[in-house]
Order: sequence, then C-alpha cells, then structure tokens
Amino acid sequence: MANSTAAPIMLELVDEDGKTIGTAEKLSAHVPPGRLHRAFSVFLFDDSGRLLLQRRALGKYHSPGVWSNTCCGHPYPDEKPFVASARRVSEELGVAPLLMSEAGTVRYNHPDPASGLVEQEYNHLFVGLVREVPEPDPEEVAETAFVTAQELKRRHGEDPFSTWFMTVLDAARPAINELTGGSAGW
Repeated sequence: MANSTAAPIMLELVDEDGKTIGTAEKLSAHVPPGRLHRAFSVFLFDDSGRLLLQRRALGKYHSPGVWSNTCCGHPYPDEKPFVASARRVSEELGVAPLLMSEAGTVRYNHPDPASGLVEQEYNHLFVGLVREVPEPDPEEVAETAFVTAQELKRRHGEDPFSTWFMTVLDAARPAINELTGGSAGW
C-alpha cells in the first residue's frame, strides 16, 4: 500500500547539453510543455540476439499497457545513469544485466496523446545481455517478450508502443549491432 506521506520522486533537470540545472517533481516535469530532464533507456538481448521487450503495467500513470524497450526510467538527482539503469532493471524485471555498456544519448520531445503528458528527455542509452528468466514486478510490468528484429517489425505494426520507443531504438542501433554482431538484423 502506497504511503500518502512519502516524499515526492524528484528528477534531475538538464540543459540541452545534459548539464544539471536543478530538480523537479516527476509528474510536474511531464506536464505540457514538459521540462527537459535526465532519463535512461536499456536494451537487453539474449545470446541469440533477441531483444527483451516489456509491456508496461496497466496501473502506470504514464503510457500504461504499451510495449517498450527492456527498461526505461529516470535517475534520482545525483545518481549516475548507469547505476540507475542497472537498479531499475533489477527492480522491474528481477534480472541483472551483463556486459551492459553506454550507447550514447538522445534528446527528444514526445507528447503522449493518450495521457496528455510530455516526454522532454535527455536520454542515456544502454545495451547489454540478459541470461536470466525475467521475473517482472506486476506493479511495473504487465508482460515480457523476447523478439527478433523481424518479429519486432510485425509487432510494432500491430501493437501499441511507447511514443519514445523508435527514437531510442534508432539512436541505440550502432551499439546494438556491435553487441549482437550485426547478424541479428538490428
């Protein structure tokens, strides 16, 4: 049961170069027009080069029930994005990423018509491997799936995905191809 007196979740506000300029409460940073803040996106693959996707839990206030990359979120103020991404992979999916490495950054502005919220993010990208069977936290993740590049194309045409998904996937592709050896077709 959520504690109504819990401290608000704070995000790190950044400038266009990713330099920290302050903090804001999580929901307020996503209210239109949005405030540029630090985020991360993780792409984990199995040994055969399949991407682990998650469908966000229906109870999430932002983008509930849509498919997205393995894990995404926001570092706490002063928390390193790499540390935050590994922490959230463990919290959301119950697995530890292997050989996780930085895959660059991408800045975007994606309004979400369904929720009315805005993603104004300076997003740190990470790629790695996963060899454990995911044990998702049902409060965070409705379901998971490992997909090939071809299966993802089909799914993306049929199922709802997060507004940011293709932006972060495209930005991470060079590192993904390096990790998967290119033969997986990413």
